[in-house]
Amino acid sequence: MSQRRLQQRANQKNRQKRTEASSGGAQSGAANAGSTGASNLGKSGATGPLTAAHDQAGTDHTEDLTARAHFTRIAATASFRWSLALFLAGVVTVALALSIPHEFAFFELGFLFTLSIYDLVLAMLGISVAIGMAVHRAEIYTIVACFLAVMAPMLLAFDPIFHSILQSPLGGELFLIAPIAVMLAGVVLWLPTKIRRIGAPVAAGVIGFSLSLFIGLDDFGIGIKEFTLTAVIGALWILLAPGLLLRNFRGPWLTIPARIVGSWLVVIGIIVLVSLYVPLGNDAPALADPSTPDNGQMDAPALPPLDPAVEEGLEDAPDSGFELTIPEDGSNPLLNGTRLDALPDLQPEPGADILPDLAPESGPAP
Repeated sequence: MSQRRLQQRANQKNRQKRTEASSGGAQSGAANAGSTGASNLGKSGATGPLTAAHDQAGTDHTEDLTARAHFTRIAATASFRWSLALFLAGVVTVALALSIPHEFAFFELGFLFTLSIYDLVLAMLGISVAIGMAVHRAEIYTIVACFLAVMAPMLLAFDPIFHSILQSPLGGELFLIAPIAVMLAGVVLWLPTKIRRIGAPVAAGVIGFSLSLFIGLDDFGIGIKEFTLTAVIGALWILLAPGLLLRNFRGPWLTIPARIVGSWLVVIGIIVLVSLYVPLGNDAPALADPSTPDNGQMDAPALPPLDPAVEEGLEDAPDSGFELTIPEDGSNPLLNGTRLDALPDLQPEPGADILPDLAPESGPAP
């Protein structure tokens, strides 16, 4: 019995030791976890701003790489290469034409003439931005079709059409077409996408009408085909080249820049329109007034007025004391008996031969 009791007591002691050991380990683990968490919290509190800045720099770098990758992917497409080639072709052509001294041909003058109409160039650039924002290709075809549909009949039969326009109420207001076209191009860039599909072709038609007036009135009145053709080609290049190049990067980011450009076009159109109504300063001298003495010329010496009896023909004008006598022999006239030497003497010298010598020239003696 004594051995069993001793064995039971030994087992109880071992159980107590195990229990105490397990409870002590749990407490020490909790303490260590608390101390580790506190230390980690202190470290994170100290290095928090640095970690956030590092994360922001990493994000910016990632966005940079994404933008470069996006541009590289777009630059590798065939549409970007074709649109860039079209844009550079026009730029190089104009640069060579203006940098090389030579006599301009009519086809060069037509292309450069379109570029010289600054207000319509701005209007066509506005429509080009609308082409860059177009969702479907059909919208681009519609804009170009409306542009050419107005210009083609105007340029093919300009004289009768222009005569009819002059006879209509629009004939006295043709100077308003260009600023209205600029303002319409600006308004189109503010329209929503669905309405812009209709507004852009209408604005392109107004621009084409205004441009056809400029071309028809400036082709020297004889309808030079080369001048007209290259003028239309230059207009199509301005209308399409920037828009097709911009179309490769279209997206929601283009909305705000397009509206800024549209606002500028509206303001420019208003300025041009107001300038047409503001009278320009006239620096030329005033015309002579016949009702004033000396016809209004203040610098001329004032003469005394004539006697009313002389003006009505009742009396002869008083003698001024100067008498001009013209001799019958054709010599210089005489003023109060004095010869005037201002005129050449028309009397031939005595013995002078007045006939030309028609005899053959005598050559050297053989």
